[in-house]
Formats: sequence, structure tokens, C-alpha cells
Amino acid sequence: MEKTKGRNSMSKRQKGRDRTFLLFTAPGFLLYFFFFITPVLMGLYYSITDWDGISRSYNIIGLGNYVKIFQTSQFMKSLLFTVKYTVLLVVFTIVIGIAIAMLLNRKIKGKGFFRAIYFIPAVLSSMTIGLIFNKLCYYIIPVIGKALHIAALSQNPLADKNLAMWTILFVNLWQGLCIPTLLFLAGLQSVPTDLYDGAALDGATSWDIFRYITIPFLLPVVSVVFVLTLKSGLMVFDYIMAMTGGGPGSSTRSVAMLIYKHGFTQNKYAFSIAEAIVMGIIVAIISAVQIYFTDKKKAV
Repeated sequence: MEKTKGRNSMSKRQKGRDRTFLLFTAPGFLLYFFFFITPVLMGLYYSITDWDGISRSYNIIGLGNYVKIFQTSQFMKSLLFTVKYTVLLVVFTIVIGIAIAMLLNRKIKGKGFFRAIYFIPAVLSSMTIGLIFNKLCYYIIPVIGKALHIAALSQNPLADKNLAMWTILFVNLWQGLCIPTLLFLAGLQSVPTDLYDGAALDGATSWDIFRYITIPFLLPVVSVVFVLTLKSGLMVFDYIMAMTGGGPGSSTRSVAMLIYKHGFTQNKYAFSIAEAIVMGIIVAIISAVQIYFTDKKKAV
């Protein structure tokens, strides 16, 4: 009898805990459902229609929008630019971020001051940064280029098809390196100093220490930075909108800019949703493959 009563009381307490957990998680789940899952489902539905975003009536056209995406040169050209921009952004972010993190991790005077100064660009919005550099490129850089007799910088670099992307990339790196560098810095500080001391005593070179000790400990951070930078590069919009608007011509028009143009200036709402879904699938596939190989390498 006593055992039965004990089990009943434990069962009642467990049910009470379950109800409490449910009450605490329900608001978060409802918010997630209504503001994330529901829009995604609605987007999937509208992507198979011809809705212009305004009319009350529309027709179901199946996969017509998705087929049209890969038949238009605009999307493929924008995708090529976006992929090129993203590859450069990811490579430079990881390489430069690790290099700066290793410098900031050394014992130097005023290290805290340099870390604080370095983080300042991260508190500004991307649109604000883009507008500031737009004015710098228009008014300041041509003056400096003419004074130094540098032909490439004697005019606005954003008006040059060959320099516009590199200028946007520089601005993106100037602001976007802050967070990855802090992540790499945290990863470096997690490496046991005993490993470095032991490797130095064994006569290991700086490259060997970096390759066989530092990099393995940084792999989880590299994986996170890769995914975040990949998403940032494939979805780049603010810098381009503020600095070039996709120009000159269409040389810096990313997929996000193309989606914006189709959805909000040409009223091709359903078509722009289909483009966004395609980009989302591309980001998910690349991220999943990268995480898989990173985890596999860590396991080895």
C-alpha cells in the first residue's frame, strides 16, 4: 500500500512538472509557430501561384515560377555574382579573422583598448556604414587618388564595374570581421597552454604548432563562422543597396537585390518568393555539407 501511494504521489508530481514545462514553453512555441513556421508555409503556397502581392485573386501555376527562375539570365547572373562574393567573403573572413585574433591574443600593452576599438564598427548598422562609405567613395577617394597619381582611384570606385564589388567587399569585411575575430579569440583562449609549451620543448616550428594544435581547437569556431559568413554573403543586401543599388549596370546585383527588385518594384511577389526559397535551399545544403565534413574531420 505504501509503495502504491508513493508511486501515485511521484506520478502526480511528474504530471505537475510536465504541465509546468508545457505552460512555460507554450508562449515561445506559439510565437515561433506564428512568426516563423506560418510565414514559411504561406511562402511555399504563394510561390506556386502568380500573385502580384496586391490583387485579391490569383491562379495556381504549380512549379512554373521555379522553372522560370533557372530560365532567366538575370537570376543566373546574380547567383554567379553572389557565389563569387560569398566565396571571397568567407575566405577573407576566416583567414584575416584568425590572423587578427592571434595578434590580439598576444601579450601586448593596451590589448584591451585595441580590442574595444576594433569592435566599434560592429555596433553600427550595415546601412549606415554603406551610406558613409558611399560618400567617401564619391567625394574623398577620387581626391586622394588624384593627389597620389593612382589612376584606379582617381574616380569613384563604385562607378567602376571592376572595382565596385571589391569596394563593397572591403566595407563588408571592415565591419563584419569584428564578431568572427572575437569568436576566434575565444577559441584561441580555450587552447591549453601546456600543449604549446610541450610542442615548443619538442622543437616544433610555429607552423607545426598552428597546424596541429591551434587549427584542431579552432575547427568548431571555423564551422560556426563559416555558416554565419556564408549566410551573410549569400543574403548580402544592405551594403549593395546603400552603396551601388546593384550598379553600375547590374554588375553588383546580388540575388537578394534581385528578389527585392522583383517583389517590391515589379510586383512579381510570388516569383520573388520562389527565388527566396531557392536561395534558402542552397544555403541549407551548403551549410549541412560543411558541418558534416567539419564534424567528420573532428571525429578523426
